[in-house]
Amino acid sequence: MTTVKWLLVRMSTWSFVWVILLWFAAVIGVIVSMATRGLMVDGQRAVSWILSGAWLAPLLILGVGASVLFKAWGKWMRERFVREAPMPAFPKRKLRDAFSGMNGKDADLAERALRQFFVVSVRSGAGRPVAMPSRLVERLWREFAVDTDVYARWCNTAFGCVVAPTEAKSLGLNAATNDALRRTWFWACKEEAINPKNPTRLPLLFALDAKLAIAGGIIYATNHSAVARMKKPEEAGNTGEVYVGASFSDNCYNGDCDNFGGVHSSSSSDGDSGGGGGSDGGGGGGD
Repeated sequence: MTTVKWLLVRMSTWSFVWVILLWFAAVIGVIVSMATRGLMVDGQRAVSWILSGAWLAPLLILGVGASVLFKAWGKWMRERFVREAPMPAFPKRKLRDAFSGMNGKDADLAERALRQFFVVSVRSGAGRPVAMPSRLVERLWREFAVDTDVYARWCNTAFGCVVAPTEAKSLGLNAATNDALRRTWFWACKEEAINPKNPTRLPLLFALDAKLAIAGGIIYATNHSAVARMKKPEEAGNTGEVYVGASFSDNCYNGDCDNFGGVHSSSSSDGDSGGGGGSDGGGGGGD
């Protein structure tokens, strides 16, 4: 991303502020133009024109439209960067060293899942945290953050701030954690054209620990009937509960299950807005 585009993406987060400033500049410009053309007598004509409100509707429509388009463009650029920008090779090397038997293809899948989590963070919107659901991807995330300079530059372009890696979470008693996971689930499903309420398969981010039999991983199945067909967690090198994707939309866990942690109520406003979601990208608290 070029420097100019990077600056514009950063500015798009505050698109409404820039539109307000431009709005005031336009009003001042009109007054100055009227004065220089001899159309203003002691300011009365300009004041009368401004108070008439004739200029308000078109300028307001233009300003709101420009703000929405600018913000949408910024979101699109952040998502494009997250999907396409090169990541350093050393985190995947560290991951293969940490997990014996992991090959290059497996490490590439982990990077794809990390990118999916970052896209989820962007889509979630400012002030709405998402939680990491995979132990393997969490480890890759932490390895990426080891080189603080490289990681900071990448985060500042993707999110507008540096996002500290956080512990992977599973569904439990904490409503905030459950809702942060629900947001991750919802946007990861949307990323792969999966129905989040009735999934027929799992998004990569939720499937990877089981797929690669990660010891201590967080294991998911699509629904309760699929659990019976799965290999037992201990046979796959894991212990503990198998979580169900369909549980994110029912009331078996605390939190906002109807709206996936508030996604539906906010997606039309800040849920689809660019940037900022990654600032809380790591999670919503302990279990």
